[in-house]
Amino acid sequence: MATRTFSAILAARAAADPDEPIVVDAEGTMTAGELDAAASTLAHALVDRGVRQDDLVSVSLPNGRDMVTACFGIWRAGGTPQPLSSDLTPSERADLEALAHPAAAIGGQPSSDRVAWLPDVRLPARTGPLPDLAASCWKAPASSGSTGRPKIVRAAAPATLDPSRPVAEFLPRKATQIVAGPLWHSAVFTYAFRGLLTQHRLVILDRFDAARWIDAVEANRATWGLLVPSMMARLLRLPPEVRAVERVASMVSVLHMGAPCAPALKSAFLDWIGPERVDEVYAGSESNGLTRITGKEWRERPGSVGRPIAGTEIRVRTEDGTDVSAGESGLVWMRRGDVAAYSYVGASSRRDDDGWDTLGDIGHVDADGYLFLHDRADDIINRGGDKIAPALVEAALESHPAVEEAVAFGVPDDDLGQVVHAAVRLSDPGALPLVLAEARSGLGRRAPVALHLWPTPLRNAAGKVRRSALAARIGEAGTTR
Repeated sequence: MATRTFSAILAARAAADPDEPIVVDAEGTMTAGELDAAASTLAHALVDRGVRQDDLVSVSLPNGRDMVTACFGIWRAGGTPQPLSSDLTPSERADLEALAHPAAAIGGQPSSDRVAWLPDVRLPARTGPLPDLAASCWKAPASSGSTGRPKIVRAAAPATLDPSRPVAEFLPRKATQIVAGPLWHSAVFTYAFRGLLTQHRLVILDRFDAARWIDAVEANRATWGLLVPSMMARLLRLPPEVRAVERVASMVSVLHMGAPCAPALKSAFLDWIGPERVDEVYAGSESNGLTRITGKEWRERPGSVGRPIAGTEIRVRTEDGTDVSAGESGLVWMRRGDVAAYSYVGASSRRDDDGWDTLGDIGHVDADGYLFLHDRADDIINRGGDKIAPALVEAALESHPAVEEAVAFGVPDDDLGQVVHAAVRLSDPGALPLVLAEARSGLGRRAPVALHLWPTPLRNAAGKVRRSALAARIGEAGTTR
């Protein structure tokens, strides 16, 4: 089958079976015919408001059918969706608008009254022909902001696809996909919509809740889904009878990515669901390269994020750009093809003239080509010359049964330059002294000098955290324990 526009793919699916259930959410089921009609209505409304081919349209809506309708309406109008978190502050939204110059906004109110605003996608039905358009950029999400001010990541690929081919070797062409993360997040957005375009049915949760995820998998016979480590941890904390493996027997495979996964957590997750049903991928919004490892491979190489796939090459380099040998750590660089898969708005790419690019992660490659990540270069804590990876500290803390979540970061110190602190969310706050004592016993000089008790989730719905912002908040609150 030839490459077709996203709009044409949806129209063909609706024509083939207008009653096919295509989206399941808290409101019930939306059919292919209903989605196709709603997308056309919205596309007409966008065109009426001045949206033209390749215009950017920001979307800030909760998880569910309205978000799906919004994006297909934008594609049908020839525009590019810019998914945005509804948790953005007014100043963050204003900054992104100043960078993106969207032609319209759907859902969340734009900062500028010069941007056409559609608060809702549920509009009076509109029919009539529309040209079969494809934007030259199929998505333009904002980055997570975990390493600083968010930026816009514009995909170089157009809004076209061959729906007869799987999008990736780890993504089935047909599936019932459970969408548990926020659709504004680049990875969740990508796999949900790329899946839908290749015959997936989407089962969309409005937010992640471990027990509801189990219920939704069981009720809808879900076969594929994306998780982040914080979700995996919450699933494993459910009572055994609630997460009985028989209840998720329909799941053919689970993909996890988006954040470092502590070896103890991953091992326990594989024990629960089975290593043959788990894939892990390392990649970024930039799609400048990716690696993959199966659960069975991970058992043989705990801690690895796999080997390069899809034409990706990897090098590990020192700060001065010198390649290091297998087993030595350095900055991870990747190359995938001759043409960049993205462009930034509001930031400068580190891609060099030869096509090598980096996400800013520190790691090493073993003799067999498997990549191991240590942490982000910007997050490494320099304690008197001892380089400490926050992920190492977090994994040690989260191995304690009372620790539901931990985030480590560096705090300035007059003597050592930096010392380690960590925020923790505990199931039993009274266990704080014991958690700290065990961390000091296991980590020695790399242990936190202080823990900060945190009552609410430390990571956002996509499993991301901005350590510098958390450290600043803790410093202001003065919650050192």
